[in-house]
Formats: sequence, structure tokens, C-alpha cells
Amino acid sequence: MAVRKLAPENMQPKSFAFSPETEAFADQQIAKYPPGRQASAVIALLFKAQEQAGGWLPQKAIEAVAAKLDMAPIRVMEIATFYTMFNLEPVGKYFIQFCGTTPCQLRGAGDIKKVLEKRIGDQNHVTADGTFSWLEVECLGACCNAPMVQINDDYYEDLTPENFDKLLDDLAAGRPVKKGSQIGRSTSEPFEAVNTLQDPSLYDGSVIGAWRKRFEETAKPAETAEPAAAAASVPQEVKAAKPTAGRPIESDVADTPAKRAKEGETPVNPADRAGAADQTKNTVVDQRKESGDKPAPQSSKSYVATPSKPEEGKVTPEAPTTPVAGTRPAQAETRRDGSESKPAVVVDKDNKTS
Repeated sequence: MAVRKLAPENMQPKSFAFSPETEAFADQQIAKYPPGRQASAVIALLFKAQEQAGGWLPQKAIEAVAAKLDMAPIRVMEIATFYTMFNLEPVGKYFIQFCGTTPCQLRGAGDIKKVLEKRIGDQNHVTADGTFSWLEVECLGACCNAPMVQINDDYYEDLTPENFDKLLDDLAAGRPVKKGSQIGRSTSEPFEAVNTLQDPSLYDGSVIGAWRKRFEETAKPAETAEPAAAAASVPQEVKAAKPTAGRPIESDVADTPAKRAKEGETPVNPADRAGAADQTKNTVVDQRKESGDKPAPQSSKSYVATPSKPEEGKVTPEAPTTPVAGTRPAQAETRRDGSESKPAVVVDKDNKTS
């Protein structure tokens, strides 16, 4: 988005004051909002001030709106410079907004732009008599009737270089002009090829309710030929939507204490009570656990020492492949020969191993 700035100082008026009409309009707009919310009327007041100033917003007009709404001038300035519908420089009596987006370009907008450049000059340039100025804008939403322009508050559509040149002549001379389509099109309907909705009965009311008669005639044979089949298709026994398999609904519950109590019986079956009292069926308790004996603690040795010199029957700590008993795994040298998983070897006095 291009940077939008206020008009140069030499174009700015020295003062601006609301006219009685603008003042009354401002009071009416402010009254729409609760006390303390009068800033919500800022856009409406900027529009009215722009209209009073001749189609653009001088700096003094922006400050007058800020004072009326009890707003900081910079806040109103932010709004005026953000929205492109507010003109920050003087415009002509007839401000032409030319649509130059793709649909209009495909329909000949380039030729319309040449007319503007020939009759008025560059963008944002006001003619010497103050009648015309123009600006290229984004899509104005009348693509069906492209190419088009907006002049002040009105649309002029289906333009050609010839009819647009004549339109500018009429505006300059003060003659009445035709708004909307310049080729006689009604709204956005097809031009010279209307092939739909041409039946007069669609508009004289003669077809109102005709659909009901056609529906009854079509449905009558079906009503006489299919009642028996329809009745036969109705199930005689209504079944549940879901099967009861796997669910206790509508089925007897198990023989539980709650069920026996509900039926007036003894909650605990006498046979079960007698079985529970039979000492021969009691579970044997581990006497070691009852006495509080604790299992032997696990050895803290990381490896089982293996004699490196079996002929002497003792362990040689300095042997590189035999870790010292009690050494933590993280501190011991890693063994790669698999001896750490072998059982310990015991050597007797006769050098016999077992």
C-alpha cells in the first residue's frame, strides 16, 4: 500500500468550521452511541467533512472532527490516512475513480484510460477549471458490466471510448447524464441474448400451485398399486434397535448377594459359609514370611573373582582381565572374553579344579 500523506502546506486552507448542516449531522451521529463512545462516529463525520470541503480532507477539517469527538488529533489522522476513500488532496468537481483490475482490462479498460489521459491528464491532476480529476483504483465490484468508472458517488458501466467521451462532455456542460449501464443493459442481465425466464406465465400468476396438481397426478398410481406391498413390508413384531447380546438388559442377573437379599434370601449362601470355615481348605502360609525372616542381602560384588594363576590357587588383582572384587561396573575395565558370565573356579591343594 502506498504511503498516504496530507496535501502540501500551500494547498491547505487556513481554517475549517462545520456548517450548520454538518453540525446537525454530527450531533445526530453522536447520539447513536452511549456516552463516552462518541469516537465510533468518526468515519461518518470524516465523510461529511470531506463533502463540505469539496471532496477532500484538509488538515483543519481532520482537527475539527477530532475536537467534536473529543479525540486526539493523531487518532483521527490515522483513520483518514489509512482508508483510501478519504482524499487527502484536492480533487475536481467530478472525481473519477477508474477501475483498472483484470476483468475491466479484459473488457477494454485500457482504451478508457487513454480517454482520461487525453481529456484530463495524469492521475491526481485537477483540470484548470476544477471540473475533473481521476485516480486508478482497485476492483469496484461491477465486473459483469466492465469496463466501468465511479464518478463521485455513482457508477457508469459498459463504457466504450465513444460513449465515455460523450459522458465527459455532458458532465462538463452540465447536461443530465445516464447513470449505470451506458448501453441499455438492465442491472447485470445478459445483453442482447436473453434466453431465460421469458415465459409470460412466470409473471401473471397462472402457474401458482401448478406443481401441486402435477404432484398429485404423478403420485396417484403409486397410491393405488402399492398399498399391499407397503403393508407387507411393515414388520409385525417391533424389535429393539440394538441386540441384547452381551448386555444385562431384559436378562436375569448372576446369583449375587445383592440379588439374594432382594429376593428375601440369606445374602451369603450357607454352603459357601461352611466351605469358608473348613480348616482343611485354608491356604498354607509361608512360615518364613510369618516369622519375619528376611532373605539374604544381595552381594555387592560386580564380578566373581576368577584366579588368574590356578597353580597358586589365588586371585591376582593386578591381572588386566580380572577386576577387583567389589569394583563398580562403571569403574571396572570392560571384559570382552565372556569370562564374566562363567561360573567361579575353585582350586584345591592338589591343583584339581571343580
